[in-house]
Amino acid sequence: MSHAHAPLPPRAVAVLPVLPLVAVLALLAVPSTGDGAGPADVVSGLVVAYCVIRLLRERRRPLSAAAVLVLGLPVVGIALAALGASSPTAGLTGMGRYLQLFVLVPAAVLLLVRDRADFRVLAWSFVGLALWQGTIGVHQYVTRSGASYQGEDIRAVGTFGAQDVMGMASAVSLGLVCAVGIALGRAPVWQRVTAAGCALALLAPLAFSFSRGAWIATVLTCAVQLALAGPRRALKVSAALAAAGVILMGGFGVGTAQLQERIGSIAQVTDTPDQSVIDRYTLWASATGMWREHPLTGVGLKNFPAYRDGHATLALSSGSDIEGAGAEYQRQPLLSPHSMYLLLLSEQGLIGLLTLAGSWLALLVRAVLGLLRVRRRGPGLDCALVACGLLVWLLTDFVYGDIGGPSTVLTAMGLGLAAWWALAGGEQQDVPARGGVRERVEEAVAR
Repeated sequence: MSHAHAPLPPRAVAVLPVLPLVAVLALLAVPSTGDGAGPADVVSGLVVAYCVIRLLRERRRPLSAAAVLVLGLPVVGIALAALGASSPTAGLTGMGRYLQLFVLVPAAVLLLVRDRADFRVLAWSFVGLALWQGTIGVHQYVTRSGASYQGEDIRAVGTFGAQDVMGMASAVSLGLVCAVGIALGRAPVWQRVTAAGCALALLAPLAFSFSRGAWIATVLTCAVQLALAGPRRALKVSAALAAAGVILMGGFGVGTAQLQERIGSIAQVTDTPDQSVIDRYTLWASATGMWREHPLTGVGLKNFPAYRDGHATLALSSGSDIEGAGAEYQRQPLLSPHSMYLLLLSEQGLIGLLTLAGSWLALLVRAVLGLLRVRRRGPGLDCALVACGLLVWLLTDFVYGDIGGPSTVLTAMGLGLAAWWALAGGEQQDVPARGGVRERVEEAVAR
């Protein structure tokens, strides 16, 4: 006598198609094992493969002409730069990484996210990852078990370790941006209150990351989100954030000497820069020197390290110190210019920069237009604010940061959410009460 398996709850079945994307973010909570591909990278590749197989089986073209153009534009510059790589292996691995982050994973997100409810599931997943990493980061700061900073193991790095000091800062920042977008939208009151609480809770780990770049990008992005949400909301939230800042900096003693010195150093990078800033300026000058010699196609993918010393001054140090958070002391070589735009310019030339940056600019314009449309009428303001916030944060962070390390897949996921809103989500309507659950279940089973 056989027994039928109990069916999954209808609402659980309804979100099945988006669960692989949630799994990618969940695997970023796993401790990092090094600089190579991590579990999240592997699963993102499997998600892309699943989308390709599904499209081949269904024999359909789900992407609009605009989506194909915007997401496919970077392929031109990437392919040309791969031809100029030092070896076929370097060209193929570099091209694969760029395609994964800026074309394939965003396209997979665009295909798997069906409506705004799925979008919100992913946005809350960003918040959940940020809370997890932030909790570990605060613990590292309090117990002095983080990465080394000014001779003390107090820098919050989460599970990413000292080799990827920007990993936790990026995860926390993007989660905070998602929380602010949800709080400023028209979601149910309990969701907005919860999101606002999460945003406030993430301020402490963001501060303890000691990442000036993440601070600048997050402050600018939240200011843009407030402006886009409307003056009334902006005034209320600004007052709440000011009060929270006073409490954090004063009442709970967040304003430590190291933190105050780090904040003050933001305004001193042109007057009395520290060695890290000097290295960054030198690397930037090296990247522009490469571009001047190869203006159209650059020096080739993954060739920046080989050309670096030929364009750098003696002010460049041999590397940065890595220690703490379970890692022994080591020198980490400076293998990139620490600016995504200059990395593109040096390795891919003007063609690569214009194709990738042109794709991002097109996404930003379409995302903002979609936001203005839903702000005047209709639901979806929270999704619009999250999407625009993710884009603004990434494009700001690219000024002084580039790709590298296990946390980089966050960039691809953020671009994917923004791409969905810009290319598909802004035209859709919310399905009441998550749609007819029955129809959603039938659709999910059919997929």
